[in-house]
Amino acid sequence: MTKKKALGRGLGNFLSNKSEIDEIIYPEKNIFMEINLELIMTNENQPRKYFDQESLKELSESIKNYGIIEPLILKKDGDKFLVISGERRFRAAKLAGLERVPAIIKDIESEESDKIALIENIQREDLNAIEEARSYKYLIEEYNLRQEDLAKEVGKSRQYIGNTIRLLNLDERVIDLIFKGDLSPSHGKALLSIKDKEKQFREAKKIVKNSISVAKTEKLSSKKDQGIDIFTENIKDELTSFLGTKVVFKGRGKVKKLEIEYYNEDDLQRICDLILGRI
Repeated sequence: MTKKKALGRGLGNFLSNKSEIDEIIYPEKNIFMEINLELIMTNENQPRKYFDQESLKELSESIKNYGIIEPLILKKDGDKFLVISGERRFRAAKLAGLERVPAIIKDIESEESDKIALIENIQREDLNAIEEARSYKYLIEEYNLRQEDLAKEVGKSRQYIGNTIRLLNLDERVIDLIFKGDLSPSHGKALLSIKDKEKQFREAKKIVKNSISVAKTEKLSSKKDQGIDIFTENIKDELTSFLGTKVVFKGRGKVKKLEIEYYNEDDLQRICDLILGRI
């Protein structure tokens, strides 16, 4: 695929102030009008793929009561219009039963509309981490940008851009857990140290099931070469903390041993009372 030219203009110029988009980009080509919803199409290059239904319902109720305060940004596409900015408002308007929505029509090329759609979503605080990673990757590959250049344009560090994109190297099932919000991006970054994708997914499921912290995930993931199971190690740490003494798991195969250290008869009695629930 032929690389597209770099973005040229600083991306920050587009979103340093969201309200300035209509004033900065092609002001002489902007047209304000109301558009029938049936004539509007969503943008397949929209980074944001997941829209919370409950949030959309709340927005649709607000639209019913107060209308759409901020117009959508669209571009002409044949006999219809393509959403550049405002897909969430567009979806909520449909839920609210509106027939027409206020919109600013921009006479711009596809490359420019991709920039606006992608850049606006990159800096949304509620953009899913996986969607953000895919957006960064798309911009870098599609417009032949370096991570350093992109970092400057969107106001992030190069390390942040790189670490976010690295999430896409996880097992697809782990990526899906992060996408759905079941697993945090920080957990995902810790799991990157586990190269075996099957083990990576198993450990991710255990993290979700047992609510293992990010700090403990990082600690346990670093022990991958020793064959230590994250769930087993987590249980050992919990027992050690609860009993106030060293706990060791031994053995392989079907039969294993649990060793609990004690230092005198009083210590043994204390541990027994804890296990039996007497204290």
